[in-house]
This record gives sequence, C-alpha cells and structure tokens, in this order.
Amino acid sequence: MKRDTARRDEARRGLVSRGAGKSQSRPRVVSSSGNVFADLGIPHAEEKQTKVRLAAAINRIIAGRKLSQMAAARRLRVNQPKISALSNYQVDGFSVERLMNLLTALDRDVDIVIRPKPRSRKAGRIAVRAA
Repeated sequence: MKRDTARRDEARRGLVSRGAGKSQSRPRVVSSSGNVFADLGIPHAEEKQTKVRLAAAINRIIAGRKLSQMAAARRLRVNQPKISALSNYQVDGFSVERLMNLLTALDRDVDIVIRPKPRSRKAGRIAVRAA
C-alpha cells in the first residue's frame, strides 16, 4: 500500500511513467541563484526576498511570544488584517522600512551593513539575516 502511494506521488511529480513502471527521464535540475523570486523571474526579486525574510523574522517573534493576531496588531499599532497579511507573507503592501520599524517595535535591533562585494560575484546583493 505504501509503495503504491509513493509511486503515485512520483508519477504526479513526473519522475516515473504511469504505465509499465519504466522510469522516464527526470526533469533537468538547475542550481538556485539563492533567490527563489529571481529564479522564477519575478520583478524586483531582491526587494521581494528582503521583505519576505523580514516578515519571517516578525512572524517568528510573534509566534515565539504566542501573540494572537489581535495582540500583535495592538503591539505593532497596525490593524489585524495587516498581521494576517504578514503571516501569509503577502508583503506587497509593506515597504522594507516599515517592516524594519515593526521589528524595532518588537524590541529587535536592525543593523544595515555595507561592505565591498567579493570578486567571485558579478554584482552586489542585498541580504537579510536574522540572528
């Protein structure tokens, strides 16, 4: 039974044929650039990734404090639908600056570090790391 379920999952992902059980050629695997939004061709990919990483940090803090969306909204002085949007990573209605301000309202420091890019990389990048 488990084998049949696993086989159906593989077939759904296109890894095997549904027929006689012979495997088909696997899809070509391409290394990620490190930014899924850029890999998918989404405009303003670096900004989107930055916003999502900031939202992830906010969501971790809210979850860690076991705050309801209403309690988080009161603490951050926004309405509950904004917290709901953040929890679902719908970040288009937020600027990077606003997300950083929400982090400081949650008693977090936000540091911006500017340094030369390594020679191994073609262009500079924006990176967000939660500590």
